[in-house]
Amino acid sequence: MAHLFEPLKIREVTFRNRIAVSPMCQYSSTNGYANDWHVIHLASRAVGGAGIVLTEAAAVEPRGRISPQDLGIWSDEHIETLAKTVALIHNFGAVAGIQLAHAGRKASTAKPSKGGKALDESQEGWRPLVSSSAIAFSKDSPVPEALSLEGIQEVIDAFVQATKRSLQAGFKVVEIHAAHGYLLHQFLSPLSNQRQDDYGGSFENRTRLLREVVQAVREVWPETHPLWVRISATDWVDKGWDIEESIALSDKLKSLGVDLIDNSSGGIIPGINIPVKPGYQTQFAERIRREANIYTGAVGLITTPEQADEIIRTEVADIVLLGRELLRNPYWPHLAAKQLGHDKLWPVQYDRAWL
Repeated sequence: MAHLFEPLKIREVTFRNRIAVSPMCQYSSTNGYANDWHVIHLASRAVGGAGIVLTEAAAVEPRGRISPQDLGIWSDEHIETLAKTVALIHNFGAVAGIQLAHAGRKASTAKPSKGGKALDESQEGWRPLVSSSAIAFSKDSPVPEALSLEGIQEVIDAFVQATKRSLQAGFKVVEIHAAHGYLLHQFLSPLSNQRQDDYGGSFENRTRLLREVVQAVREVWPETHPLWVRISATDWVDKGWDIEESIALSDKLKSLGVDLIDNSSGGIIPGINIPVKPGYQTQFAERIRREANIYTGAVGLITTPEQADEIIRTEVADIVLLGRELLRNPYWPHLAAKQLGHDKLWPVQYDRAWL
């Protein structure tokens, strides 16, 4: 029976434990560049003992940023500082992963500390925003342009080029962000996708863009390296994207070379009543793991070592992704190892002078 501190090998990459640093926006970039903040923030989580450290959402196009302060990987010039960060993460025993993203109609917003509202061109924002259909996220949001077929191909290519740069920077895992109401999720959900062409309507059509992105990324991403996809397993609303569609999608993605589904939920429209409680999203990871027969990651208010360990031991998921708990305490994995009785065995895997 697996446990939280048992290593996990996916393809030719071995994670020293089942603890992942979930992608978390830092709102600390200028023009998409990583800087000293990102180096320290991410490397410290590797020192803290996580098995995999994922960057925040890295925009594959400038217009794909959530905020003007988001990380980016749309330029070769972004590689250098990311490569420095990756080298430190690997030196400190963790695996470095990057989340590739496009915000679509949820782009060009102020960071949360500044209210999170839509920004126009006079406020460091940009236009046009793009989406599956010309439907605004909310009544206070700008109406996006529906991507043309040519525009869709440009998005696919942007993900491919970002993947090539990720490989140059030394990342061992790529995660494609198709959750939380961002562009790829906007194509998946019937609440935001009202297209009448091959990218709208049926399940097959609404999943087409994500499948084409995955297929194109897998072609340039080494066979030895894992490919993950983050999804919102449900929109939490009638007539929206749901868990049954997520299971069917996960089965298709596995056949295209995806190794793990990172299961979150929500984000496609505002004002939804989500039953938030500890572990409230783990049910989705469990069903997809069992019914699509693919590795899964569990997220959502996972805070205690015992809770995280139980998720692994009961085969709910293969990895737990922690966000706010690892922001509060980068050394949470060391604390967890001690509380769960693995501290005598686990640290010898990377016995270094800095410990």
